[in-house]
Amino acid sequence: MSSAHARAASDTAFARDRAALLSAALPHAAFDGWPRAFDQAVAACAIDAGRVALAFPNGAADLVGYFWRVMDAALAEQLAMCRLEEKGVAERIGIALHEYLALLAPHREAVRRAMAYQALPPNAAGAARALYGTVDTIWRAVGDKSTDFNFYTKRMTLAAVLVAVLTHWLGQQPSGDDKADAAAMERFIDRRLADVMRIEKAKAHARGLAAQLPDPFRLIGQFGGRGRGGFARPGQGRFS
Repeated sequence: MSSAHARAASDTAFARDRAALLSAALPHAAFDGWPRAFDQAVAACAIDAGRVALAFPNGAADLVGYFWRVMDAALAEQLAMCRLEEKGVAERIGIALHEYLALLAPHREAVRRAMAYQALPPNAAGAARALYGTVDTIWRAVGDKSTDFNFYTKRMTLAAVLVAVLTHWLGQQPSGDDKADAAAMERFIDRRLADVMRIEKAKAHARGLAAQLPDPFRLIGQFGGRGRGGFARPGQGRFS
């Protein structure tokens, strides 16, 4: 077997081990939490310790991170089948959030346990990576191509919305009427997105006003004069 074939076989085995461990852990995570579910999955899959360490070096913490990445991949695949280009940005994000909740719904209690587990201080970095991964997946799926500072501000804004949506979803008490519950969730998402759009419009308006204002450094220079202790512009030496 060539080195390329050996590497491909190793990658396949690696992916298979990870998928098997997650599948075995999910039913237990909802009731026993992710650390115990990880141990139960290892026992159920009868995977040797070396392969387990290769698949998830940090145990349950890595397993939870892998769970979120699997959900992100499924979301990207689902959104690729939606005709999002025909809709506005807010509507695209709303659809993405609804699709994400639909994917998480069969694992609701496991999601609750995952969020509680990642809220612990030692797991904060993993929680941040998982949250970034999801909001990045959504923005890319809805067609975001920004490469400037907006790339980061968009993801920070959506991260706040996503956390609010997940928290509300987990705290929502089923009424027995699935349609009513779905409608209530949709209204909550619409309100959060409307808040964000108002903020974005206000920021855009502020930027527009700022662009119309005179240069403050030029005005100060006119009144003070550089030769009489006036201020230099940013990046300009006071005595240049």
